[in-house]
Amino acid sequence: MPRVSEEHLERRKQQILDAAQVCFARKGFAVTSMQDIFAESGLSAGAVYRYFKSKNEIIAALAFEAMAGLRSLMGELVHSDPLPTPAEVVATLAERIVDQSDPVGRIRLAPQVWALAVVDEETAVFVREAVHTMRGRWEEYAERMRAQGWLPADADTPAVAAALISLLPGFILQHLIVGDLTPEMLARGVRALMPYGEPVRPNEAP
Repeated sequence: MPRVSEEHLERRKQQILDAAQVCFARKGFAVTSMQDIFAESGLSAGAVYRYFKSKNEIIAALAFEAMAGLRSLMGELVHSDPLPTPAEVVATLAERIVDQSDPVGRIRLAPQVWALAVVDEETAVFVREAVHTMRGRWEEYAERMRAQGWLPADADTPAVAAALISLLPGFILQHLIVGDLTPEMLARGVRALMPYGEPVRPNEAP
């Protein structure tokens, strides 16, 4: 019997995640059952459990996957030349978040996953890894800011990274729940607080 290819296994795993996302978007985490996911995916319980031990593990995997695109985008921004300003970075990331926050978008799962991670260690493992990776991207950016002269030579770049990464969860919550925060508005606020690298307007010249 031929061995199952890695590509086939990955497609099956994605099939389960896609089905779970539809179920969660339709009913929410709490109400969705594993049976719902079996039915939506068209797979047996055994086939699903081969990839995921529990519903919480599926939730965590979806959240990790949702943030993967943002991590990749942040990596591109960090290594851009010239270095984008803080306002440009957060605006670009916020635009990607908006793009992924439609009714079945995976970004919509993020706040629910964060809440679950507080009480479920299985989920917390995935969330911690995602946060540490993204914070590492921000620390690289902070180091480039320091090299550019936008930060003091003795700036604590891990602290800067921890502060900057906090902008994204706040944007996600306000965008999804309040609904009045746009990438442009966020960028204006960041530009006012951190005008590093921004052109000086005539009426702002010293």
